[in-house]
Amino acid sequence: MTAQGKYNPAAVESRWQKFWEDNKTFKSVEDQDREKYYVLEMFPYPSGRIHMGHVRNYSITDLVARYKMMRGFNVLHPMGWDAFGMPAENAAIQRGVHPATFTYENIDYMKKQLKAMGFSYDWERELATCDPEYYRWEQWLFLKMYEGGLAYQKKSFVNWCDECQTVLANEQVIAGRCWRCDREVVPREINGWFFKITEFAEDLLDYLEKLPGWPERVLTMQKNWIGKSYGARIEFPLAEGDGSIPVFTTRQDTVFGATFMVLAPEHPLTIELSRGTSQEKEVDGFVERMLKTDRIKRSSEDYEKEGVFVGAYCKNPFTGHEMPVFAANFALMEYGTGAVMAVPAHDQRDFEFAKKYGLPIIVVISPESSNLSADEMTEAYVEDGVLVNSGAFNGMNNRAAMDAIIDDLEKKHLGNRTVNYRLRDWGISRQRYWGAPIPIVYCDRCGVVPVPPEQLPVLLPLDVTVTGEGGSPLVSHEPFVKTTCPSCAGPARRETDTMDTFVESSWYYARYSCPDYDGGMVDGKRVDYWLPVDQYIGGIEHAILHLLYSRFYSRVMERFGLVKYREPFTRLLTQGMVIKDGAKMSKSKGNVIDPDDMIKKYGADTTRLFMLFASPPEKELEWSDQGIDGSFRFLNRLWRIIVDNMDVIKKGKGFPGDGSAITQRGVDLRRKTHQTVKKVTEDIEERFHFNTAIAAVMELLNEMYAFVGQGKDVGPADAAVFRDAGMKAVLLLSPAVPHIAEELWGVLGQKPSIVTVPWPVWDEELAKSDEITIVVQVNGKVRGRLSVGADASDEEIRERAISDEKVTGYITGKEIKNVIVVPKKLVNIVVIQ
Repeated sequence: MTAQGKYNPAAVESRWQKFWEDNKTFKSVEDQDREKYYVLEMFPYPSGRIHMGHVRNYSITDLVARYKMMRGFNVLHPMGWDAFGMPAENAAIQRGVHPATFTYENIDYMKKQLKAMGFSYDWERELATCDPEYYRWEQWLFLKMYEGGLAYQKKSFVNWCDECQTVLANEQVIAGRCWRCDREVVPREINGWFFKITEFAEDLLDYLEKLPGWPERVLTMQKNWIGKSYGARIEFPLAEGDGSIPVFTTRQDTVFGATFMVLAPEHPLTIELSRGTSQEKEVDGFVERMLKTDRIKRSSEDYEKEGVFVGAYCKNPFTGHEMPVFAANFALMEYGTGAVMAVPAHDQRDFEFAKKYGLPIIVVISPESSNLSADEMTEAYVEDGVLVNSGAFNGMNNRAAMDAIIDDLEKKHLGNRTVNYRLRDWGISRQRYWGAPIPIVYCDRCGVVPVPPEQLPVLLPLDVTVTGEGGSPLVSHEPFVKTTCPSCAGPARRETDTMDTFVESSWYYARYSCPDYDGGMVDGKRVDYWLPVDQYIGGIEHAILHLLYSRFYSRVMERFGLVKYREPFTRLLTQGMVIKDGAKMSKSKGNVIDPDDMIKKYGADTTRLFMLFASPPEKELEWSDQGIDGSFRFLNRLWRIIVDNMDVIKKGKGFPGDGSAITQRGVDLRRKTHQTVKKVTEDIEERFHFNTAIAAVMELLNEMYAFVGQGKDVGPADAAVFRDAGMKAVLLLSPAVPHIAEELWGVLGQKPSIVTVPWPVWDEELAKSDEITIVVQVNGKVRGRLSVGADASDEEIRERAISDEKVTGYITGKEIKNVIVVPKKLVNIVVIQ
């Protein structure tokens, strides 16, 4: 293939996109003789248009996919659509169209956009979660979970959005408002379906230690969300009548100082204990007000503590003292039992509450060197010490007393050792239309009846009008609701709730291995070959819910013998957002950059290159018009260095390249070429530092221009070096800018496709350069040393220092305020302790 004149991205890109499609270049087929590599980006909502966040995510993933193909792996790189859920339904309602019409029209348009970017997807594996052939299998798994006790129904208080007419997860409530429509969220008690994710809490937590390929930040977020804590369950008997209030505490050493009880407003005893007392009306009003208050805000340290006496007392099981029972805003039903034994002398929140409401304060932990007086305390004493006013445990160190007090609890049958998790079961019921129907019917004679597997899928009816008013149209759609009981053949009604869209996204990665399989949820042979996903890439906003639910789902599928893996994603990369003018792109801010406009002006390769070069993938990327202009200029330089120097390249073709007759400039260029191959490979393979990898090729191009710019006649030996440098530069850039790389590969006389060409290798001797030692400090203290090339850039040294194994232990979890590089001497990383 030949190319003449000016670089024309539109012509180049359309030609190669057609070639890839016609030749099915990216079709994946199982091959037991080849090592597989499954790379996957989080699939998109078909919201209408791809945005720059999509482009960045998918450019990163495509680079990895193409690189691994060139390394000889059998690569699976699929794409599909997270098509159910509120975003599509709300958007369809606003436009006055049916959600199915809206969704499939968007899929068609977005698919064209993705193809225009040249991403290496195996489109034969495309799936959409709103396809009945997809959701029939999650309905099937629901039945298995119901049969196995992992799916159940119960009443609970939920976050309700009147605008969206559905339940919201806690994480979907932002400052008391709906994450989608910004309407105030209100509490509502309804019947709903739950998945028993808590059964896997310990396993989900333990396996976080077996995911070294995940960012520490995400692992920490998941650990905190699961929230394991050790402590005691203590029963506080009611002062009047039967019954008790169970409490979970991690501070059983302070139980002798518990002077009042606090219940969450949602706790059933809050209303129950107030009934028939003079406090009943006040408690009802307080509960109603608290249920409208954001839970996160209620429990924050700086939020004013308030409560109300419920008109009842319980007894401290150790002292026998009566303790007034309050409902308070800082107690949450989600944590522990929803009841808190308040110890005001040793908990600042309880101290403030006690002072506000005139409640007693009893010191039970005192410093070894002095005695505390409750009357003189201005704040809670929260340090360790010795027990006082604690009966037989007086004089013991409070930490040592913890086990002794639990032993006494168990001996007296007042409580027991226990482990508590913050994690709660997953409520999957949504009162929306656009979702997968839950395969349950209700019969007056038989009760709750699962739909038989042979009757799946329970189809979502499309002959409905969706207006957003009055809740889900399924409720009043008689052809759907009225059915026959599978058990007694009598009249029955279908469940009209649909499944949370996170259900669909919790297993799609497995279905990609066999989207055409109709014999079950997955084809065991194919899923065993491709899964788990080797590299998963997506936004940090999915660090908790989507990833946690996917990990739960893989365990459920493993339990039922569907898969052999437990963790679905071996490695995880969370890319940063694309921002402009310091803010997230949004129409309201007027700072949106349309990918279509960039493709039209610069081409897909330039857009991809800027996304990969402007910032490390895990960091935010600030959009820059100058930056994308610079990326376009660089591709023109790449074009010209090959096309304008074909006479030199042809002269070098066939020359042995054994080093004979090479001049010094040839030696220098050859060294730079091998150094570049080494750096690019290591930056991609070990660090995913695509920006520095691209920068290295830019430096190589500078050397190539300097080589031909010397004006001397180039001999065959030097020409062979130049030709080799050009070929390697094109190969190294091909995963990032595949269209121009394919074109120039043809100009160089090579056959397509470039992804079938082995990744270039370097000669360690030829790649050697003088090395210097760099001292690495953290806050001025020496924590390590690096050996780097004498020509290493400040940016390379900075990144090497931050990622050095000896240094990471001193900076992990801390905010890096500054990184100071003293050229050729040292790096000082300044962190906030």
